[in-house]
Amino acid sequence: MPTLSSTFAEAFVLLLAFDERVAEIVWLSLKVSGGAVVLGTLIGLPIGACLAIGRFPGKTTLTVVMNGLMGLPSVVVGVVVYLMLSRSGPFGGFGLLYTPTAMIIAQTLLVIPLMAAIARQVVDDAWQRYAEELQVMRFSWWQSVTTLLHDCRHSLMVAVLAGLGRAMSEVGAVMIVGGNIDRATRVMTTAIALETSKGDLPLAIALGLVLILVILVLNAVAFAMRGWAMRRYG
Repeated sequence: MPTLSSTFAEAFVLLLAFDERVAEIVWLSLKVSGGAVVLGTLIGLPIGACLAIGRFPGKTTLTVVMNGLMGLPSVVVGVVVYLMLSRSGPFGGFGLLYTPTAMIIAQTLLVIPLMAAIARQVVDDAWQRYAEELQVMRFSWWQSVTTLLHDCRHSLMVAVLAGLGRAMSEVGAVMIVGGNIDRATRVMTTAIALETSKGDLPLAIALGLVLILVILVLNAVAFAMRGWAMRRYG
């Protein structure tokens, strides 16, 4: 039975040798999670800003629901997307099930509530400070939304990073809609679960180390960019 040290040693060998299996899985993970975060940013941040600025009946209820959806179980999202994309579902004719596109859709649905809830809080704080000025300048509702989103862009990086973390660490939904197919829909989290159950611990640990490293590097880059932007633009 391999020891802990030998298992980690084999994992580092895989990483240092740029193992093809690891590279393929990491690249697909970045594409799927990156696509989901881009869509989540384009959809979730404006939703959060509109919810912060808008004045309409049921706003409090909608805010509570949005905050509750931050903890939406990934397996539930996976099942819903599976039913929608299955052959008997309304979008079954597109043939998206068990493809990276289906995985991006599932992850996007997971990150939108999280990013929208964080954006709502950030923009709401800014709205409390600038509401009178924007109203005096006769900004329309949508102009106020876009202005505050631009003004809060550095703070909203927190929402983007939270969405990225949720997407990169998600297992259940992508397992259901992607099928964890080798060289097709296998990402880091699903591969780690599979390889651990198979007993291939070196590969599982190698992928786990890469996953942690990717998240740390992306967060460090985002933090550096935010600091640079704040120093440059004040």
